[in-house]
Amino acid sequence: MEGPPPNDCCSICHGSFSVPCQTNCSHWFCGNCIMLAWQHGSPFQACKCPLCRREITLLVPGEASLRERHNSAVAEVLEKVEKYNRYFGRQSNGLIQKLQDLPFLLRGLLREMMDPQRSLPLVIRARVYLAMLLSAIYVFSPIDIIPEAVLGIVGLLDDLLIALVGFLHVAAIYRSVLYSRHGGS
Repeated sequence: MEGPPPNDCCSICHGSFSVPCQTNCSHWFCGNCIMLAWQHGSPFQACKCPLCRREITLLVPGEASLRERHNSAVAEVLEKVEKYNRYFGRQSNGLIQKLQDLPFLLRGLLREMMDPQRSLPLVIRARVYLAMLLSAIYVFSPIDIIPEAVLGIVGLLDDLLIALVGFLHVAAIYRSVLYSRHGGS
């Protein structure tokens, strides 16, 4: 989550980004702008993205914002973002929301695993690899709950379901890492 695309602007204030934050739907906003949008609505409900109307369940500040934490104005906005993440970052959103968040979380995890400068803790990395390995073993093993030889294409459903559950588990692990890194207590 390095930062917003170059030459882009906040879709709320239409100005240069100030304390940029990325939402779980991959849109970028000024931290203060998205906090104002949340405070304008109900403080007991997660904010909806002003662009795609998806519920925002996680705000991830850009790396530059985290380096500027010593600045009192930036620290105040980051504190509000952390408060928002404490309220809405851990909640169980249901399968549809988790499936919508899956590409965002997997893309971030892949970027983080490939970058030698940023490494996940060994325990988290081991859990991710174990979940992916167990899913792959089941998908490629000849032992199936629903055998392909008997039911043909329908027999692939259990393999697809196991792969989906594996991806959701990996995404949940990465969400907890992001939550603890950017908004956890």
